[in-house]
Amino acid sequence: MGVWEDLASVLEGGIVRLEPLERRHEEGLFEAARDERIWAWMPYPAATRETFRSWMDDALARSEAGTEAAFATVDAKTGEAVGSTRFLALRPEHRGVEIGWTWLTPSRWRTGANVEAKLLMLEHAFDRLGCVRVEFKTDARNERSRSAMAALPARFEGIFRKHMLVRGGQRRDSAYYSIIDDEWPEVRANLERRLAGGSDVLEAR
Repeated sequence: MGVWEDLASVLEGGIVRLEPLERRHEEGLFEAARDERIWAWMPYPAATRETFRSWMDDALARSEAGTEAAFATVDAKTGEAVGSTRFLALRPEHRGVEIGWTWLTPSRWRTGANVEAKLLMLEHAFDRLGCVRVEFKTDARNERSRSAMAALPARFEGIFRKHMLVRGGQRRDSAYYSIIDDEWPEVRANLERRLAGGSDVLEAR
């Protein structure tokens, strides 16, 4: 398998739509990102205009370079920007990818937005890109994110100790999770049940 030319595609859902990140999304995303709770576990804070611009510039640069594919998460009915997510750690030759950098404005927590966004990205990865593995990671201390990954369900694979330096040099241990193609039908059914029942959990890392 070669380069995924259609990696950054518009992914349509009933609650949210994932659009390839563009500069036009910046102002709406900045307003959506003002709550500092969103950034508590991110590698750097992005609640100010300056730090958010750094986040935006980095996301766009990585997308333009083809090393990641960043999305704006928008309300499917109004088009309002409500968060962001990405494909990263691209390994098309091994049919593997990571989903990360996921955040939502707090008003969209527990609304089904995160569950549907994960369903859309996993469908794209497994059904269209032909992935055999999708992985996730989070700060090992981020219990909320870890609970969300377990609820997909994704399998816990272990802790990478002192894996990253974040927020001005703090050492971070990363907890890794994955879903493989054999597990995808069960995961899809679970996410569809959760959407039908209105269940959602925040995932920010």
